[in-house]
Amino acid sequence: MAPQDISKLIVRTSMKDRAAFDLLYRQTSAKLFGVCLRVLNDRGDAEEALQEVFVKIWTKADRFAVSDLSPISWLVAIARNHAIDRIRARRVPAAHIDAALDVADPAPGPEAMVVAGGESERIYHCLDELEKDRAAAVRGAYLNGESYAELAERHSVPLNTMRTWLRRSLLKLRECLER
Repeated sequence: MAPQDISKLIVRTSMKDRAAFDLLYRQTSAKLFGVCLRVLNDRGDAEEALQEVFVKIWTKADRFAVSDLSPISWLVAIARNHAIDRIRARRVPAAHIDAALDVADPAPGPEAMVVAGGESERIYHCLDELEKDRAAAVRGAYLNGESYAELAERHSVPLNTMRTWLRRSLLKLRECLER
């Protein structure tokens, strides 16, 4: 069907000519369905959208301006815009900005950072009071995540001795921190 024929059908549809609307549907529905399907990616949703598109065409045909431009472009624009509107309507609305106030920041606050900084200085001071090899074992186990077996091997002591070193060193650290 030629573009001028489609234009005539749209104009007749604007005058509520049911026969013209029926013929317009038969001539253009396959193309408009393809547009809806391409945008929506769901056959059932595209079929529903196509019905709604033709309701819009029936009610808005009087807005069509006959020109040298292709009338199918006007119909495709209606179908495409309607399909996009359906996608937008599906989206979950974004939460209101005030909801962000209830989201807690997992990072410590400024006061906690100052307290932690002071505590770490005290811990390092107390570590310096330990014997050098015991302090190295505590740092390896509790700061570097080394296993007791790795530490025992590195310091050339039995595993149980390493456990004893660490336990006694932690007791001395606690005494130092409580002062």
